[in-house]
Amino acid sequence: MIIGGLDLHRAQITYDVLDTESGEVRRGQIAPADRPTLREWLGRQPHERGSFAVEATTGWLFVVEELARAGHEPHLAEPAETARMRGPKRRAKTDPLDARRLRTLLQQWQLPESWIPPAHIVELRHVVRLRKALVDERTAWLQRIQATLYHHGVPRPRGTLHGRDTRRWVEQVPLPWGARMAIDIALRCADGLSAQLDIVERWLRCYAERQPGCRALMAQYYGIGPILAVTIIAELGDVARFHNGREVVRYTGLDVTVFSSDGHRSDGRLSYQGPGLLRWALVEAAQRASRSQSPDHAYYAQVKERIDGGRAALSVARLLAKRIRYTLLALGDEALAPVSDLPDIHSFAA
Repeated sequence: MIIGGLDLHRAQITYDVLDTESGEVRRGQIAPADRPTLREWLGRQPHERGSFAVEATTGWLFVVEELARAGHEPHLAEPAETARMRGPKRRAKTDPLDARRLRTLLQQWQLPESWIPPAHIVELRHVVRLRKALVDERTAWLQRIQATLYHHGVPRPRGTLHGRDTRRWVEQVPLPWGARMAIDIALRCADGLSAQLDIVERWLRCYAERQPGCRALMAQYYGIGPILAVTIIAELGDVARFHNGREVVRYTGLDVTVFSSDGHRSDGRLSYQGPGLLRWALVEAAQRASRSQSPDHAYYAQVKERIDGGRAALSVARLLAKRIRYTLLALGDEALAPVSDLPDIHSFAA
């Protein structure tokens, strides 16, 4: 049997592999870092069965797939926890050291592992993160328009730039030709992004209506609609890996840090570790607790009066994270069940 650590980079993969039978340790690089080269390297390994540790950074997906295809057991290392276990840096960080560290942690059963999602959840994450990228890019173009108007002393528009009346007003504002060109192009870019965003959101709503876990979240929790439900399902994943609600909160990054001298962290602030998109979805749902119809409105109002509205939303978000864990646990395998009769995303472009 072999035990190995793989340190991933765009140009090469650095490996550190121990043959447990002979005690031989082999080190080197796999270049270029692509699927055919990795597959060929795995085919040359002396044993048919092995365990490999891979850090959960960009590129882990094809590496894990190829390891499983070759009959090896992949282990996905959580980057933040793995870095913390490295301790105070006493020498320069190098790729061979990182590969050896991953292999050693795996060999000693100390590797802080991340969940490896099934293929349909990986694809769903691609879509929800694509939506986030489209929203962010559109926001950047709209902010550029606002900055250009302010730079030329134009009064701030009363409504949002998505509104028809505000758009017509912006198009008629007298501006120098350079500023006018910048605004017109920015508006066209924002419109194009909105059209693509509409396709993605319609597909996600269709997915949420058919997926059991999404339907359960939308039915049981005020403020969670199709987009938030599908985002939570994709980014939270299998809740059975969490032993209690505190672990869910810690995974979302909504937990409050305590003073840690070795990590140079100040206490009383959010850790912000974990999926940022999941954190956004929970806080977005929690902010709707400010409405009087929300079942959590009394708790939200109490925390808001004692501290402030932001802290109140975070408190409700932590409660939601814990409750969602119980809801999805009760569903069992149905919580992440794939949707078989889903239309192709290109059909929503018509």
